[in-house]
Amino acid sequence: MLGDPRTVRVTGDSTAAVHRRAEDKDAELHPRDHAAEPVQEAYCWSNLTSGNGARALWLILLPFMVANLAHWTRPAADGHRTTVRLHGLLVRLLALSLTVLMVAAACEVALDLVAWQCAGSTACAGDRGWLAFMAPSGDAGGPDGWWSQPGRRLALAAVLPAAVTGLLWWLSHRTWSAYESQQPLRRTVPEDHPAADGRPPLSLPGFWYGRRLVLRLRAAHTAAGFLTVAAALTAAATRHDRKPGGSTALDVCGWLLEGLLLAGAGCVLYVVSRRGRKESEPDDHVDHLAVRALPGASLVVLLLAVVHSGWNRPGWRSGGSLPGDETFGVLAVLQGALVVALGLLGLRLHRRTRVPRTALAGLASAAVAMLACALGGLLSGGVSQRVADWLDGPGTPGEGGGLTGPPTILTWQASIIPVLLLFVALLACWFAVRVWRDTRRLTDEVTAGYPDCVPDATRSRTIASAVARAGITDEAPWLVATVAATTLVLGGVAVLGTLWTGQVPGEATNGAPAVVAGFADTVQALGSWLIGLGFVLLLTWSRRAYKDASARRTVGILWDVGTFWPRSAHPFAPPCYAERAVPDLAWRMALWTDRHPERRLVISGHSQGSVLSAAAVWQLDPATRRQIALLTYGSPLERLYGRWFPAYFGPRQLAALHGGLECWRNLWRLTDPIGGPVRPEKAGTPEPGPPEECRGVDRGPLLDPLAYGRTREQPLPEPILGHGDYQADPAFAEERAGLLARLRKRSPARHSGIPRQPEPERQTAAGTRPEPGPGAEQRTGGGRSAHAAGPGRSPG
Repeated sequence: MLGDPRTVRVTGDSTAAVHRRAEDKDAELHPRDHAAEPVQEAYCWSNLTSGNGARALWLILLPFMVANLAHWTRPAADGHRTTVRLHGLLVRLLALSLTVLMVAAACEVALDLVAWQCAGSTACAGDRGWLAFMAPSGDAGGPDGWWSQPGRRLALAAVLPAAVTGLLWWLSHRTWSAYESQQPLRRTVPEDHPAADGRPPLSLPGFWYGRRLVLRLRAAHTAAGFLTVAAALTAAATRHDRKPGGSTALDVCGWLLEGLLLAGAGCVLYVVSRRGRKESEPDDHVDHLAVRALPGASLVVLLLAVVHSGWNRPGWRSGGSLPGDETFGVLAVLQGALVVALGLLGLRLHRRTRVPRTALAGLASAAVAMLACALGGLLSGGVSQRVADWLDGPGTPGEGGGLTGPPTILTWQASIIPVLLLFVALLACWFAVRVWRDTRRLTDEVTAGYPDCVPDATRSRTIASAVARAGITDEAPWLVATVAATTLVLGGVAVLGTLWTGQVPGEATNGAPAVVAGFADTVQALGSWLIGLGFVLLLTWSRRAYKDASARRTVGILWDVGTFWPRSAHPFAPPCYAERAVPDLAWRMALWTDRHPERRLVISGHSQGSVLSAAAVWQLDPATRRQIALLTYGSPLERLYGRWFPAYFGPRQLAALHGGLECWRNLWRLTDPIGGPVRPEKAGTPEPGPPEECRGVDRGPLLDPLAYGRTREQPLPEPILGHGDYQADPAFAEERAGLLARLRKRSPARHSGIPRQPEPERQTAAGTRPEPGPGAEQRTGGGRSAHAAGPGRSPG
């Protein structure tokens, strides 16, 4: 970022820090030596997303991350607070169902497949020495061991899903202390600008401080996990106790436990539904009763269920599958209903507050939520199918082998995977044809863009193909919508198939024509392997990312977008790095300009760095923003964020940001698959706006490649840069110099009003502290770093 191998850290820690070149380390102490050029700083935040191997574990949290994104993809809503709150509630309930689904899958593996079915079968347990102590004596006629009773086996196996819940709680707590507990830049909201009305949401002082909500949701989801395990144990024990000859005392205890479970579930729903985010001011209040009492009480209920299940019940034998198979069907129906409700709310909000280019006309939240449910089904079904196949050896679970197998609904869901993949393959072919047709259409236009060149058909096709491929990004919303809608329909077919037949797809077609039966058998077998393969590939990639830094950086790109937003729906999602990075940048800019109103700042950002830059500038006082110019390049602010998150990056919000800055320039290319124009002008520029020469934001499309063929200046072929290396284009240097010149000419601003912070005095060799003048540049790089610099006599 700084173009120099000798860099030093000037502030920050090993996780995120501001760096300078070694020769600029103490530039404030020698302003005359740095008067010609602005002093550059680079803010590096890559360790927040791909720092160490532990980040690889976040891949398992992918469904939770996508569910959290569904909260932020809602359409814009002016004045419809009730509908917005209902939307947030539905997303939080869907996120809660995902937690229950994942813990229920762990219960299915540990309690049903291992402890109930395999350990209860002499043949299955006999082939696995690690289960021998649980197996009944069978035909040997000897006495059963202490652990051979089904209730005690289940109590022991409950350690696994309880440990999964505890691991999720620990990961959430550990990342919260490192990310979301960072104090934001605190400032007073002017009385003439109410905090919750009429202002861009990202400018609110409490937007990047979700401490209270994450604590509440973490407590509720942890309690839900423990209660799910307790419910699985209680259901198995009470089914036996209520049979003829069962113990009356144990049956009464079972009723009491069920009452406690219902009360706990009610408390969880109350905590999740009670309130959402508070953004008008930093919310430091902690709900101690909910945060501390709810997980502890649910853990006590789980321990009571363990004792109740493990009580001596002579004559209890395991057979078939555990009760509760219908839990997965109920969760699938519930998630489908919540997705449909989100879609209806999204359509209503979009119809009342239309924002140009909104993705999917308001259905983005529903589509993203459906993908989250599909990923949750992939993980839960994949691990269940693989474990069942592994335990049953050469047999097929549920088809004459030693095991009954996983719940029928999971087999039906696995059977729709081949159909869905075939549909996705057809979509990919359609997009490939689109790229081919666009390439042919654009070839002549590419040649016309280089009027002094010698035409070369191959070169023109290569450039046109890059442009055509980059344009596919604009079709992504419909791809997501099509896959989500297909998944919803096929998921409904799986639920109906389970309810109507109660059998797996192959058995349900007995008596059908041979072609139908053969197709059902094929998709069932293929789907079982594919869903297991998907889970294995996820684990394999996690392991590779844990050991390989380059693979971890690739995973970090996924987190750049997915973990930019605060955890407002699911507390077990990967942490929001922006709740650390945005306050870092805002504090750095505010405190640097606060004591010296004559100082100026250019903050430049590439790709995801441009999003961070905009979010940090939004947090500043209006007077401070007038001391800042913004340079973005390869920016997804409008192309991706403006379309998918219109309530936060819509044209009106971008226009408000443009009007509050001294100047803003944006560079983009047609070959860039991520960046694009910002287009804030379409929403109108608020008053007072930027100077007349800064009314326009976008400059582009820039030529890419810079030279069509070999020239005297470029004797070797120039590469197609696409999304990278914008600094190689002369336009970058021109715009940067222009911003610095405009800042230099601007009159000093008044004091920003930001609370002054204590600052230690720095002494020069002569014993005096020089007064710094204006000038700094800070850059925010593409998803990995940020940077800033400016004009004048001295650094910043």
